[in-house]
Amino acid sequence: MEDYPDLLIKNIKLNTEEHDLENWFKRTLEDICWEEGFIKIFGKTQKIPRLQAWYANTDINYTYSGKKLKRNNWNEILLKIKKVVELETSIKFNSVLANLYRDGEDSMGLHSDNEKELGSNPVIASLSLGASRKIFFRHKYKKISFSLAQNQGDLLIMSGQTQSFWKHEIKKEKKVLLPRVNLTFRNIIG
Repeated sequence: MEDYPDLLIKNIKLNTEEHDLENWFKRTLEDICWEEGFIKIFGKTQKIPRLQAWYANTDINYTYSGKKLKRNNWNEILLKIKKVVELETSIKFNSVLANLYRDGEDSMGLHSDNEKELGSNPVIASLSLGASRKIFFRHKYKKISFSLAQNQGDLLIMSGQTQSFWKHEIKKEKKVLLPRVNLTFRNIIG
């Protein structure tokens, strides 16, 4: 991957000997309160092609695509994972948006994490558990795009001006038959 001055991402591979990633995957599948979500696009309500859940500290609210997410209280496994992510990034997070891609038919459209609640230049720490999927990046103003494979235990950190200049997505991958949990830790400021 080339070096772009407006792209600040770092991919850390968590140590499988130090962390029980398979157990984290199993526990997140079982212990997270997964829900089908809906968003409004051009005035039409559409089902989100994945399951979601949002966990956060008390009194934290988050809205994206015009929808206020239902806040869940932190559970044991998410607090354990959060502690590891905070040690790896040296950042304290107050929420996590969890996505469950049940198989390769589930996806996430091209977007930037640039909601006002995230502030300017937010840090998003994205942990992958389960099946490997590719995250695609596309520059907002230049004809530049690339993809990164995200495997079990990969912690992708997006920071700096990344959300201002880049969009990212998880495309459908019909050959993927197994589920993937993606935990996107973030700080809500408002």
